[in-house]
Formats: sequence, structure tokens, C-alpha cells
Amino acid sequence: MKKKKKNAVSGLGSGSTIAVTYVTATVCGIIAGEPTQRIQCYQNGQNVPVLPNSSYQAISGGRSFFCGLRNGGLSLHCWDTALTNSSFQPKRLYYSKSTQLTDLTVGDAQVCAREVNSGIARCWRGNGYEFPSPGEAFRFRSITSGSGFSCGILKVNYRVWCWGQREIAGEIHKLFENLSMSSLVAGESHVCGLTTNGALICKGNNDSGQLNVIFSSTYEFSGLALGANFTCAVRPRNGMVVCWGGTNRFEFDSDMIKDVSFESIVAGLDFVCGITTKNLSMFCWGPGWSGRLNLPSDLPLGVVLPGPCVEDSCSNCGTYPNSEALCHGSGSICYSCQTEMPLAVPLPPLKSPPLSPQGGERNTKELLAFLIVGSIGSFVGLCTILYCLWSRLLKRNVENSAQPTSSEAYVDVAPPIPGFSEAAFRSFSSKRQNSRTLRRSHRSGSSTKITDKTQSFSLSELAAATNNFSKDNQIGAGSFGVVYKGQLTDGQDVAIKRGETSTKMKKFQDKESAFDSELVLLSRLHHKHLVGLIGFCEENDERLLVYEYMSNGSLHDHLHDKRNTEKSSSILNSWKIRIKIALDAARGIEYLHNYAVPPIIHRDIKSSNILLDSKWNARVSDFGLSLLIGSESEESTSTIIKAAGTVGYIDPEYYVLNVLTTKSDVYGLGVVMLELLTGKRAVFQNGEAESGPIGVVEFAKPRIAAGEIWKVLDYRVGEPEVNEIEALELMALTAMHCVSLEGKDRPCMADIVANLEKALAFHEGNLDGGRFSVTSYSASFE
Repeated sequence: MKKKKKNAVSGLGSGSTIAVTYVTATVCGIIAGEPTQRIQCYQNGQNVPVLPNSSYQAISGGRSFFCGLRNGGLSLHCWDTALTNSSFQPKRLYYSKSTQLTDLTVGDAQVCAREVNSGIARCWRGNGYEFPSPGEAFRFRSITSGSGFSCGILKVNYRVWCWGQREIAGEIHKLFENLSMSSLVAGESHVCGLTTNGALICKGNNDSGQLNVIFSSTYEFSGLALGANFTCAVRPRNGMVVCWGGTNRFEFDSDMIKDVSFESIVAGLDFVCGITTKNLSMFCWGPGWSGRLNLPSDLPLGVVLPGPCVEDSCSNCGTYPNSEALCHGSGSICYSCQTEMPLAVPLPPLKSPPLSPQGGERNTKELLAFLIVGSIGSFVGLCTILYCLWSRLLKRNVENSAQPTSSEAYVDVAPPIPGFSEAAFRSFSSKRQNSRTLRRSHRSGSSTKITDKTQSFSLSELAAATNNFSKDNQIGAGSFGVVYKGQLTDGQDVAIKRGETSTKMKKFQDKESAFDSELVLLSRLHHKHLVGLIGFCEENDERLLVYEYMSNGSLHDHLHDKRNTEKSSSILNSWKIRIKIALDAARGIEYLHNYAVPPIIHRDIKSSNILLDSKWNARVSDFGLSLLIGSESEESTSTIIKAAGTVGYIDPEYYVLNVLTTKSDVYGLGVVMLELLTGKRAVFQNGEAESGPIGVVEFAKPRIAAGEIWKVLDYRVGEPEVNEIEALELMALTAMHCVSLEGKDRPCMADIVANLEKALAFHEGNLDGGRFSVTSYSASFE
């Protein structure tokens, strides 16, 4: 499900948790942290309760009334805000025992919603008479409403269809006629939305420049709010709001909000309100707000839900931090993600752009080319040297659930968190479509309890759980010690990583750094595709971490360990599972790069650090080498630090230049995808050559580029079916771009997730359209 676009008329998805009525200047929100997700409003300087005191999943406002959709989507109520009493009294507009509604959206006077199962749009009310519905022949993915008109995105082809009482409906329909849209939000007389390629497009009335999008970068914006003659949008990387149009653009894009980060925004005709990232409070600004109401802009509504509380598990993109407390134990707030995209997000061009004529940059790139690329042969030679030297001289790589192979050796181990001190870090949170942040605070001292859910164990408890750390319970090794299977007193199976007991100062410092890194990071990160931390133990020189137990071990074992490959492993026998594992891992890494603040670079992405739970869901593990970075744009998200990683997976640009970016993790994931496609190790002995080991990148990349994917596919899975060929070609092409020699030519994690989702949909036959091949897909990058 995509991120909800919140404005005066609730836009895409399951609805907004905030609403305004612009004539009566009333602001409402669904309140967090209470047994019921009730609605409370602010009007004329005071809070106004809303009856009945029930739980609501979405609200949306219009001219002088707002409506709310009850949890479950079977009942719809509206309230007239012009009738000011001690509370707002409800009028029921819809009730059903079986037909659930979603996408509640209120225009100036009409109310529309979409049936969950059928996609049929239903509308009520209007300017003195019934507002027309588009009819049952039209099935929508989402709907939105403006002043006297409504629009929706059709299920069948992602095209826009508009209807209503005003001519503007037909005009907007024609303007969007040839565009495929993934989201749509309406204002008084104009509509904006994201195309399926992520570009922001606005159509309709442009009297005040409200259509003149100030930036046109792909996915530059996420949440939108449209008023009478202006447009505001949220930048997903930092939550900042920018606006254009209006009588004077500084009416909305003012100094009042230049340093305020928002979760979502909503607009009336001439003012804007939003949920602030800092404390989930409501903040309003604009001429229609400050001009009529000489009141502070920070409203006393309390903590407002940043998203609806749902009973279903957040299976795709993770759970909002403190979700249980915000929903008072009655559900979870899910992160939204882009799973409805009909086309994968384009990756960077296949061919690298020409080198800059500037001397410094050119010399750097020539040095990189000389040391690494020159030709495939020179890179193979480098891999051979690294393989021979690193595997003998440097620290052996270790992982959570399996012993390292001879080809897996650390290049170096740098301090996990540069500048980490005992001073407590600032705690904050936010949610974004492509780059959301998490509420998290860093520990001040190793003995400090990290979160309420992170347990502190005694050494005796963990010794009893592992039969006194018996060798029979040993299941592998991790970044700073040995991993044991254990069972807690409540019967829960866990994996316990115990730091090395060496008394040497350097080893103790390394253990302490890796322990701190994993404890600081994992205690704050909660995602389906990251291995969860249960607790820790810190007694004297002992450092132990307790994780969720991953019963199906590591991806590396299933692909490369003879003890597993000789058995009938479902991973070996299914292309679908291999694609899904790549997608799961990509989602976990995307969470680290885009949703954490500061962003997190794992630095050791490899198949042995991708673990599989009892349902074959893949989870990224081992954060002992991970680093925090603090910039707001991916282009500047880099730091100079001594290279660390594993032979065969380490980013060559990072290794040579010691400049670390999120694209270093992208390279490692690309290698993992090639492992899944070929069944070969990251570095392996090539039976066709006598020159020594070769990297899977050098083996597979030229064949994929030549359109000869069948020459690299793992023969153990069997010949792919027709639908599988399409999916594997797309996955192979994505992997090839991930292992580009320069980081700027690699896709970001959001692009990778989008393409792997597309590949999985191809495999399952859920997407219409022509066949995608390596050649045709590459051509679209030119």
C-alpha cells in the first residue's frame, strides 16, 4: 500500500488521520494512545469532542463538515462543524454488515468512498442534491475529491477518470488522459499526483501558478496538500514542506515551517495543517489560519496518530515505532510502501557516462579503473590476490548462523560507530513514502536498558539456556563471537551470540565496539526483514546478545553448503523463493537506508548474513560492522573510513577510495542476487579456467549484458518456465546494475525493491503487458 496523500480531501489509500473544514476553520485528528482511536477537533480556541466515542480509521473534511470511517469500514458518520455545541453530534451516512469501504474522501460538499473488494466508488450529498457516482462499470484503485468533482485511478490501466457537477471534471480528465498515475490528490479546481515513474504532475486551473511544480525530480515529493490556489508537498527525505502558487508563495512556504519536519499534511482552501515529526502534534499556518485566528499555530489536540491502526500484521514494510503504545495495544501502524506500482522504477543507464574533463575527478576515476577494472582480467587478478592474501592474513569473516567459508574473509574491521560516546543522542521520529525516519534514541553507556522491549539477561540465565554454552548448541559465529542455540525458561527458542573471551585489549575493544553497534542499532530497529533483538547481557567482561531464532539457517548454507545442497532444499528447487528472498533482503536494507535516522549502512551484506525464519522469510543480520551516517541526501550520504567487509562482496570503489555510501550495501546485495541466480559462491574456483578463483560478478555480468542469462542460471533449479524467464531477466538486469563499478551508476534501494516486486509479480502472472527482455528493458534506460 502506498503512502497516504493527505489534503483537504483525503487522497490515496485507506484515508487520513487528520482533516480540516475550511469555512469554519476546524482541525480534527484521530487521537493516539487511548483505548479507542477517537476523533477530537479544535475550533475557535478550544478542543471539541466528537461523538460517538468510537474508533475510526480515517477522516476527511470539506466546506463546513467532516466525515469519519469507523474501524472495519462498515459504518460512515459525518459531523456539521457549523453547529457548535459542547460536542459535535454524528449523522450516519452509510452502514453495511458486509461491504467494507476505504478511501474516504470529502470535497467541498460531496462524500465519496471506495468499496474494498470491488473498487466501486460510492458518493453521497452535494450542493443541495445527490452527487453522482461514476457507476459500477468503473473500478478504482484510489479516489480523491475536489470542489464539485471527484477523480480516481482505474484498476485496469492506472488511468484517471473524473466525474461530478462541474466542467472542470471533464477538463482534468482530458488533461490526465494519456498518463498512468500511481497517486492522485485534488484541490478546489486542480489535481496533482505521482506518475507510475515517480514524476509529480499537476493539471487543472493554474490562475495562481498552482500547477507550476518547482522541482521535477523523480520521487522528489510524497505527501501532497492542495487548496484553492496553491499546492504543498512533503519532501520524503527530511519531511520538509515546500509550497507553490497562491497570491504570494510566501504565504505558505514561509519561515514558520522552514525547519519543521512533517509526517503528513492537509489543506483547507487557504491554510495548511500537518502532523509534526517532533511530537506528532498538529501545526497550522497560512493566511486563512493566522489571518482569522490570532492563535498559536501549535494546536493543543495532543498526540495524533500518524497512520491508521490496523489489526493485520505489517507484513511488507514494517511497523511504525511505538506503534503498540500509539494504538494502545489495539493494532499496529504500518509503514506504507509502493507495491501497487505497475512499472518498475527505472535503474541507472547500462553504460557509464563519460568521465569528467576536470583533472581531479578524472585522475580519481582513472586510478579506480587502473586498480580495479581495466578489463575483466585485471579484476579477476585482483580478486585472486585478495582471495589469497585476505583469507590468510586478515580476520576471518563470521556470521550468525553458519561458519565462514574459505572465500569469506574480512578486509578489515573499523570501529562500528565513529565518535560514539556516552552522551545520549536526540530522539525523534518520522514516516516517509520512500525515506521515512524512525523514533529512536541511542544508549548512554552499555549497561543502560535500551528499550522497554529489550530484556536484560543474567549470564547464568543464558548459560542455562545453552547447556552451559555447549559445543552441541553451537550453530555458527557472528561479528564478535560464537552463536549458540538456546531455549529460555518460557520455552522460546533463541540465538545467543557470546563475545570472544580473549583478554587481549585489542580483541576486547573490537568485541565491545561490535557489541555496542549491534545493541544500539537492533534495539531501535523493528522490521520483518531484519533479525530481531530480544535482549542482552553485560557482566564484567562478558558481552552477549539474544536474537530471534532463525530455524532455517542462512541463505549461504542453502546455496553452498554440501550438507544442505545434497538434500531437497526448497530454495534450490524454486525460482520464486529465490526472487522472494532477494526482495525480502532488499526491503530490509531499504529500511536501514531510508527509514532510519541517521541512515544506517550495514557494510557486510552477504548471503551468510541473510537468515531464513520458519516461513522462509529472509532477514538481514549481523550489524557488528554497521555505521550511522547523518546527511539528508543520498548523494552526500558518505563518509571517509577505512574499508571493511568481506572478500567478493565488498564495494570496489569503497575499497580503493575509502569513501563509504549506501551504494556499498547495494553492491553487496547485487552479489547476493547473482548468487541466487547462478548458485555460485561470491568467489569460486572456475572449472573452465586454470588462473585460480573468479568472482561471481566477473562470471555473470558479461553474460547477462549480452542477453545470455541462460548461461549463468543455476542448473539445480531446472529450466525456467515462460513467466519465470521474464522475472529472472528483470532480476538479473537489476543485479547487474547493482554491481556497477561506480556507486553513482548503481540504483538506490527503493529502485531495487520496485524492480524485484515487479519480477515477483511477473513470476506470479499478476501483471499485464508485453514481455520484458534484457534488451528491451536496457533500452528504456538510454
